[in-house]
Amino acid sequence: MLTSKKGETMTEHTIGIIMNGVTGRMGTNQHLIRSILAIREQGGVHIAPGETIMPDPILVGRNLPKLEQLAQAHGLSRISTSLDEALADPYNQIYFDALLTNLRVPAVRKAIAAGKAIYCEKPTADSLEDALAIYKEATAAGLKNGVVQDKLFLPGLLKLKYLIDTGFFGEILSVRGEFGYWVFDGYGQPTQRPSWNYRQEAGGGIILDMFAHWRYVIDNLFGAIKSVACIGATHIVKRLDENSEPYDCTADDAAYATFELENGIICAFNSSWAVRVRRDDLLTIQVDGTRGSAVAGLRECVIQHDSFTPKPVWNPDIPSPIDFFETWQTMPTNQVFDNAFKAQWELFLKHVVLGTPFPWTLLEGAKGVQLAELGLESWAQRCWLDVPPLDW
Repeated sequence: MLTSKKGETMTEHTIGIIMNGVTGRMGTNQHLIRSILAIREQGGVHIAPGETIMPDPILVGRNLPKLEQLAQAHGLSRISTSLDEALADPYNQIYFDALLTNLRVPAVRKAIAAGKAIYCEKPTADSLEDALAIYKEATAAGLKNGVVQDKLFLPGLLKLKYLIDTGFFGEILSVRGEFGYWVFDGYGQPTQRPSWNYRQEAGGGIILDMFAHWRYVIDNLFGAIKSVACIGATHIVKRLDENSEPYDCTADDAAYATFELENGIICAFNSSWAVRVRRDDLLTIQVDGTRGSAVAGLRECVIQHDSFTPKPVWNPDIPSPIDFFETWQTMPTNQVFDNAFKAQWELFLKHVVLGTPFPWTLLEGAKGVQLAELGLESWAQRCWLDVPPLDW
């Protein structure tokens, strides 16, 4: 029990969280600083008048100096280089994993054996067999479990979902996703992504990375995926690593995929770390329907209703008389959107403490790995492949 400044009795559910692998860019910025520390700074997750959930992280990793530096920078005291010791402490109720993909499964299995709730980044494994296995093991042990599905909580996609839910599009016909940016190879300018992303043997590759996202985005917004056709590429074959040493790129850095949905919608998604951006954002998703269209980025969304759609005539001999960008309207931001990772963290903390619903289990993570495997197989076979339901 705590007492507020007004003398009110406060109930605080303090919950220890093992954060494994958060010295990396994503783990540090999105999960530690902008999620867990932000929740602590706001006074916890408010679940009822005078009642909160307060996360208490312990940073776990192999590099003690990095852990010490990170903890000191953010006023944290709990760090460890021993995952086993952190798991043995009953105070720590949640295990969060932000390790490299090829290291995730053994660590998650240790956490399952220790009886911890499981929350981890995606892809949850580098094979469907392993991804399904850890879901089955966590479920059989009666453990609450979840996977990060951050893009569902982005302002741009939340605006897009509002349009879908309110019938703005009429019948949705097609979806086009464009994702990516130019990742420097290190020779002329320093690279902005870790070298393991471009090594297949280390769990790298844009298909394994991004198809995990496209699976939950498509499933949750547009419908179940019926089949997939994909071609990948390794456009940049040599890069410099973190030590400025050259290495051969063995993983795909671009993927061009088409997804047919059960409801007849066609989705085409291009993903590339070798493309220069000429669009509104690093990710844009265009939805075209019988009554209107929309293009959503990470934060903004523009719309064009049927009544405001121009009527162009094809004539390559004169400049276009229509400024096509001017015929779109920007949706207003009528609410305050929180950080996408933080929003889902708050839902998972409520799930663990209160048992509130959390639909994004490790099974959803396995679906993402399944789609990536089928994408790679489609590329290898040069054919369309069905996406079967995951019966387990």
